[in-house]
Amino acid sequence: MQVQSVPLGSVTIGPLSWRDGTVRSIQRAERLVRQTRAGRSRISSSAAGFTPKRSGGTAETSEDKIPEEECGEGRDCICENKMLRPQTTGATFPSGSQRTPVAPFPPTSLREQCAGASAAVAGEYMRRVREVEGQLRRQAGRVTQEGIKLERERGHLERMLRSLRTDLTVNRRSSEGRTRRPSTAETERDGADYLLLCERRELAELKQDLEGALRNTLTQLQALGQSSRRLLDCASERARVLELLPHSGSAGGHGNAAQTFTKTDAISPFTPECKQVLESSTLTVNQSLLLRENIRQMLTNAIARQKAAHCTVNDGLVKKIAETVSLQQNLTVMSAAARQAMFRKQRQINCIRHSHGRAQGPEYSGDILSREKLNRPLVQVYQRHPGTQLPEAAHLIQSSAVLKQCLMSSEAELARLQRACLQLLDDLHGKRAAVRVDAGVVRMRRQQVDKRTVPSFLQQGASRGQLSLSCVE
Repeated sequence: MQVQSVPLGSVTIGPLSWRDGTVRSIQRAERLVRQTRAGRSRISSSAAGFTPKRSGGTAETSEDKIPEEECGEGRDCICENKMLRPQTTGATFPSGSQRTPVAPFPPTSLREQCAGASAAVAGEYMRRVREVEGQLRRQAGRVTQEGIKLERERGHLERMLRSLRTDLTVNRRSSEGRTRRPSTAETERDGADYLLLCERRELAELKQDLEGALRNTLTQLQALGQSSRRLLDCASERARVLELLPHSGSAGGHGNAAQTFTKTDAISPFTPECKQVLESSTLTVNQSLLLRENIRQMLTNAIARQKAAHCTVNDGLVKKIAETVSLQQNLTVMSAAARQAMFRKQRQINCIRHSHGRAQGPEYSGDILSREKLNRPLVQVYQRHPGTQLPEAAHLIQSSAVLKQCLMSSEAELARLQRACLQLLDDLHGKRAAVRVDAGVVRMRRQQVDKRTVPSFLQQGASRGQLSLSCVE
């Protein structure tokens, strides 16, 4: 109901000043009533924003809320409005008259609505913090799993290094064992010694490379441990606001987390520190993956090279043993032939000595037969004329000299045959001892190499690599 001004009567009662003052009072009251009604209309329209929308009803207008009896009360209505108005200042609503700021009238459930809004904001913040915490803990789990895998590779490296140290010890013992060959000729450096030297250099190079990889692995493990601690520290710091949030009310899945973590802010759930920790942990995990691939490749190559060097040395030693055995057989045959020649030469010497003794004649003149004497009657009769000397004496002298010379040369040959036979026997003894030493070295190398020190799947990978390489060659 709108306020309408009542026309004043034309009859003048009392003085003009009394009439004018009354008229001004009426107009002032009418103006205040209109301003009050306009202000309450704006308040009721703005208060609709504070009240939650209900599906079953509509907001009431300000005209319906104000009873008609208040329109005529004037000054009492204004005082009552002042008594009911809250003391807190609100937003100023724009109106046609900008002289009087109007404060909104909140609904009766304003405190509950504010508390609910605060709880909603806090709950949303907690859920986003839970997403960040879950992402941090999942990343920490991935870092931990990567650390476990890298720790396994470190164990493989250490086992491979132990195998290399064992092989170096076997190589050293093999070299020392080959120095115990008997004769001087057998202790000279040969192809087997050169193969042992090459194996020692190869194993030393592999050991140096794997030790460098082991140092890198330990450094990477420390980096993974530090990254995991930083992730867990950030997750614990983020989890400080999750005490009142039930675990069943966890927010969103992994897909929403990626959208939540696009922006960072120092006061947001996803802080720049969390982003930095996640990025550094991802980089560390990628470096660990690359390092594990390099370690696996290095282990496969090391096993292949170790096997190749070991087999090459063993094959060289076996060939050396076969060569020594062949020489031993030839020495046995030649020593038998030399011994046979020595016996034959001894029989020849005996015959020469017998012939030389027969050519010399008897030792005493009394043992000379009459037909052998040079003063026998037939010779004396024949030598009565000059120049008729018989050649018997000269022939005997020449034959004795020739037989003596043959005897001396035969004895010298026999002595040489005896020395050659002794040398052959000595060499044969040395070859037998060398075969025993080399066979002991090969047996020791095959016994000392423990294939269980290296994982079977790495050995299979190395074997496949060697097979493919041989096929390519």
